[in-house]
Amino acid sequence: MKSKNTQSYERPQGAVLAERLAEPRRFIQVLAGPRQVGKSTLVQQVVERLELPVRYASADEPTLRGGEWITQQWEAARLAMVPAGAVLVLDEIQKITGWSETVKRLWDEDTRARRPLRVVLLGSAPLLITQGLTESLTGRFEVIFLSHWSYGEMRTAFGWSLEQFVFYGGYPGAAPLIGDHERWARYVMDSLIETSISRDVLLLTRVDKPALLRRLFELACRYSGQVLSYTKMLGQLQDAGNTTTLAHYLKLLTGAGMVCGLQKYAGDVARSRGSSPKLQVLNTALMTAMSGMTLAEARADHAFWGRLMESAVGAHLANAALCGDCRLHYWRDGNQEVDFVAQRGRRLTAIEVKSGRAPVVHAGTVAFAQAFKPQRCLLVGGDGIALEEFLSQPVRHWLDPLK
Repeated sequence: MKSKNTQSYERPQGAVLAERLAEPRRFIQVLAGPRQVGKSTLVQQVVERLELPVRYASADEPTLRGGEWITQQWEAARLAMVPAGAVLVLDEIQKITGWSETVKRLWDEDTRARRPLRVVLLGSAPLLITQGLTESLTGRFEVIFLSHWSYGEMRTAFGWSLEQFVFYGGYPGAAPLIGDHERWARYVMDSLIETSISRDVLLLTRVDKPALLRRLFELACRYSGQVLSYTKMLGQLQDAGNTTTLAHYLKLLTGAGMVCGLQKYAGDVARSRGSSPKLQVLNTALMTAMSGMTLAEARADHAFWGRLMESAVGAHLANAALCGDCRLHYWRDGNQEVDFVAQRGRRLTAIEVKSGRAPVVHAGTVAFAQAFKPQRCLLVGGDGIALEEFLSQPVRHWLDPLK
């Protein structure tokens, strides 16, 4: 199947950004999300429709820039302003040392001078972006989070089938390469995985054991969908690290939009934080590119395909959680477990994933329902909600009350 042109598809967040830039200058607009989810493309699509001068600059260089670079770009945008204003777009802003303090100073100068300069910041390390915003720019910004592409988006933009999405994941830049599996896998590993780790984690954060962080990422991809204690991870990794270091590195990988560790739902925050994490890729392409399997080989391996299906559901839910749509956990008590527990406000939804026929009554779901009284229990796959239907709808659709 031939891929369509991704430039003709605009992600839904584009309408939100366009609406905010059309308003009088109020807040800095921040687009945060992992690499290769279309942040730069989306901004270009939106600003091309504006009747304002636009200044675009990127800090995505191998060496870090300083705050004076931001000042230079800001001054150039000020000089380009017309009476209605202008738009300054700064890409990969997290690469600039002390970027938030410089942005605060310049933004406040424009506020005092009543300059109608609108500012859009882009960053591919969401955790670092959030830290900078909360440290210096309180009350001055709004965040638009761009997660990995969903099944619905890849189907609309590229005409993908469900099987293609489950295996190849949600990277639009890699979509034209799926006809050559080895080329696709090398692109994902070299241009996406390695670049994210080296530029969005190791270049910007102190990591005393970079080899351990890389092996932890590989482990998370191999065991996606499985609960693994930090002690067992250390045994697998054969490294002299400690559990605190692993937890920190897993948080860094989550901040780069790669993998995460879901905590056990216990109805108590302190008890949840002390639990063993359930490893989860945020894009199934990370799992399959590392596996060495082709789509046909993965489909023929029923155990692997079942884990891949569960990881696709988990990635759909986890990306929604990173956007703030819910909080995501798993649950286990002895031999009884629930794959995912989504919490939205006070509403709990238990979600079980099955690749084959499932029993009419799932013991883990029954035990969880008795203990925590969830508002909804869902079965995805098997005799429940079709996987394609579940992935086609936004997560809120499955968590919100019936209207």
